[in-house]
Amino acid sequence: MRDLFKINTVESWVLCCFFNFLIASIMGLLMRFVTLFHFSSINYSFLLHAHSHVAMLGWVYMTIYVLIVYLFIPKDNPKDKRCKPIYNQLFWITELTVIGMMISFPLQGYAFFSIVFSTTHILLSYVFCILVWKDTYKEKTPESKLLSAAILFMVFSTFGVWCLGPALSMLGQQNAFYQIAIQFFLHFQFNGWFLFAVLALFLKQAKRNLKEEMFNKFFVLLILSTFLTMALPVSWYVKNEMLKWINIFGVLLQILAFVYFYKMVKPHLSYFKSNLNTTTKYIYGLVLFSLVLKIGIQLLNLMPDLAEVSHQIRNFVIGFIHLTALGIITGILFGVLIENKILDNKYKILRYGIKTFILGYSMNELLLFVQGGLFYLGWGKLFGYFEGIFIAGVLIVVSIMLIMISILNKKQESIY
Repeated sequence: MRDLFKINTVESWVLCCFFNFLIASIMGLLMRFVTLFHFSSINYSFLLHAHSHVAMLGWVYMTIYVLIVYLFIPKDNPKDKRCKPIYNQLFWITELTVIGMMISFPLQGYAFFSIVFSTTHILLSYVFCILVWKDTYKEKTPESKLLSAAILFMVFSTFGVWCLGPALSMLGQQNAFYQIAIQFFLHFQFNGWFLFAVLALFLKQAKRNLKEEMFNKFFVLLILSTFLTMALPVSWYVKNEMLKWINIFGVLLQILAFVYFYKMVKPHLSYFKSNLNTTTKYIYGLVLFSLVLKIGIQLLNLMPDLAEVSHQIRNFVIGFIHLTALGIITGILFGVLIENKILDNKYKILRYGIKTFILGYSMNELLLFVQGGLFYLGWGKLFGYFEGIFIAGVLIVVSIMLIMISILNKKQESIY
């Protein structure tokens, strides 16, 4: 039994990441429980902070960490599948800060201990960035360029965090600068660090020679669009007509970037299709659908009236965040994990878990956007909305449990 949980194996790391994902999902489910049953003894705000931090820093960050080390970092001994010891040590130290956030945020919200744990996580992420940069900066492949950009975006995004303390003490929580600092962090985390990192992992996994000229156009356009689309959240707090046009230009550049991305991978699509199992095709289909929907929503936000109220309708905001975090980022992470057989498709329970996840995610997004649309039109609440959104949360929790069981089964088989 002790061999089942050796802490220097990639399966143990991934199991830990899914544990974080499970806790974050249970917290999300509890939030829906509070809303559905008016359970006032649980602090919704504290739970929201816990859910968002554990989901971002415990699931997405930690899983990207694992896959970067697994796919990009050279081993000390090529015959040894274990990573360099420093990465193993750093992983578990970082996980301690995630566990600290799991405990402190639900109990106290933003307060001394939760701030200490989240700040320590950021400092440890700097250490990770330095280590990865040293180990990969000599490579000039498309995926390495994306990884380098992702690392720089990760560091850049945290500038927003360091502005929060001074902004709060001098200007107050409702001040525009404080709110923009939060949006700065979230924008460059999701659209910079997370997105560029998962694209790097996807291309690394593909192991195909891509046209460098086409990639460079995609790469430059995506970086430019990432900076320019920051104008949208800024426009929520600063009224300036120029911000609208900057965002429009950024969205158009983003669309053009993914046109080049499609042209770049198009010659290899037959290879992808023939080498992917059915489960992975479902996952990447989900990613593609979510990406198209995300860009479509950004296009709709070019309409002045919709852009003005979209961030005020909570359902739209939550739906868009989950669209990016679950549909695109988590979808690519699932795909890469399955392609590397870290999640083994031969287990029926994994296939059930993935299908349950897709069902729960799709139901969640449909309900959020339909309800948001009804609020926008002034038509009130969708019948059975809270019950439906709760069931979607249950499905996501169950799916993660099933995936974790498949990992345990794989580890147990490898021992015996």
